[in-house]
Amino acid sequence: RRAATKPGIRRAAVHCSTAGAARAPSRGRVRFPTLAARDFQHSEDAAATASLRSFWPIESAIRTLILPVIEEATFLDNIASGVLVGPDQLPSLHAALVEACAILGVGDKVDLYVKNNPFPNAYTLAIDGRRPFIVVHSALLDLLTPEETQAVLAHELGHIKCEHGLWITVANVLALAADAFSPRAGAAVSAALLRWRRAAELSCDRAALLVSQDPTIALSVIVKLTGGSVSLRGELSVDAFLRQVQRFDQSAATRVGSALSNSQTAALTHPLPILRAAELNRWASGEQYRALVSSAKRRQAALG
Repeated sequence: RRAATKPGIRRAAVHCSTAGAARAPSRGRVRFPTLAARDFQHSEDAAATASLRSFWPIESAIRTLILPVIEEATFLDNIASGVLVGPDQLPSLHAALVEACAILGVGDKVDLYVKNNPFPNAYTLAIDGRRPFIVVHSALLDLLTPEETQAVLAHELGHIKCEHGLWITVANVLALAADAFSPRAGAAVSAALLRWRRAAELSCDRAALLVSQDPTIALSVIVKLTGGSVSLRGELSVDAFLRQVQRFDQSAATRVGSALSNSQTAALTHPLPILRAAELNRWASGEQYRALVSSAKRRQAALG
């Protein structure tokens, strides 16, 4: 599963900065040791996952028979063609991953690999199996600040925590079965699967925010992966992109604009970047996010 990861904040003149060093574990961010996937999942993502749990025989077969083979194959590919990050190999990246895992309550068994690739991207198999991993491309590290890179790692950890890879595989099996029964039914299931995959990306954008705990950082990832360049990245403005969201909303509010917007999105596995920014901005100022952070702060204060 590939994540194009990666393609509001109500502050004035907020820009995506290129300065900064690897983020230290301090900075006053809270942790969510008891965080469950349902605590941050988008409603469509949570509903689809809950529905698929009823197909537990298929889930069990995939989890025990198919995914271990895929995990082993991807491990061999990653270990042979990537740089395995660790305390003595790209230690600042390792520290960012360890901290992100601790904040999201993921555990410490996730491997991180860097691969040389000119396309800024990150991806994961998105299962919490024997060998969970994240791969980041070298171009992503060149484009983003350390804080933004950690937000991308958090996005991928969100996929692992939700086990999107497992449930998407279950859904694909059901789509094939539906198509064999009726091509029309198969097309309907496939369209529903794409809608769910787009919602799953929104869930993981929320995981990125839970780790950064700064909407500017999470949003600047979307902006940079939408239209950033290494030479001009310091001139990109999150605020200006959010004003662009308003222009999109105005155009999409018309009958023609709505139809065109839906046609733009229908065949995509990821939401349009402008929609991702709008959704993340809403969640950042919403009650669910505030409640999660407030609850974590109270728990942290009680523990001293």
